[in-house]
Amino acid sequence: MGGSVQSGDRGRRALAEINVTPLVDVMLVLLIISMIAAPMLERGINLNLPTAETAGELPDVFIQISLDRDGRIWVNNKRVHDNSFQERMRVYAGRNPDEIVYIRADASLPYGEVLGLMDHVRKAGLTNISLVTELIDESAEGG
Repeated sequence: MGGSVQSGDRGRRALAEINVTPLVDVMLVLLIISMIAAPMLERGINLNLPTAETAGELPDVFIQISLDRDGRIWVNNKRVHDNSFQERMRVYAGRNPDEIVYIRADASLPYGEVLGLMDHVRKAGLTNISLVTELIDESAEGG
């Protein structure tokens, strides 16, 4: 009662190769998606900073506030709504009231908007405020 092997089956072997074509197709689709999505994730805040001859390099900052040309507030490159901005500044002031706050504001904004932002920061208890500018490129101006 045992199984018998016919002579025709002796020459056959199981096909053990893997078809990699579907795997390559999936990998190419994932590569294309990541190439399209990566620039969207790296999108920064669109600011046209004012220029100054004495602008210097920023140290590794702890609190960096950006005010874009549409008046939106960003804290450490994350969008913050106006109603929660004051509370967030109070939290930072509670941690370290002597921390330097770097404000980056678009050059096209009215002076009053930047001053209002500085006033909110001061009311929260942070009084060490610096304004960020870009260095003037003298080679571009021919000087």
